[in-house]
Amino acid sequence: MKARRALGIGLPVLLLAGMGGALAYADRMRPQMELGVGYAARVACACRFIGDRPLQDCYRDFEPGMEPIRLAEDAGAKAVTASVPLLTSRTVRYDPVLGCQPEAFRP
Repeated sequence: MKARRALGIGLPVLLLAGMGGALAYADRMRPQMELGVGYAARVACACRFIGDRPLQDCYRDFEPGMEPIRLAEDAGAKAVTASVPLLTSRTVRYDPVLGCQPEAFRP
């Protein structure tokens, strides 16, 4: 009976501590993740709309360590979004004159 009670108290505390640690790690890594998804979006945009390659093929151009980044394409807008799910994302659009530009910097 005492073991059950200890497990009933200890398990939630352990889960909360683990979640807190994961959130602290994600917060500390946010600048690197934002930089990584921005880089990935520009590389994938160039690969897709300048190189005319399939989006899935663009993962081959990523550096080691970029495996968590996911890509999505909006073919109508000629845009690629790179994201680390639930944490950060960046969208880059292709312009025939300016090339691949981040959404925030479009004229």
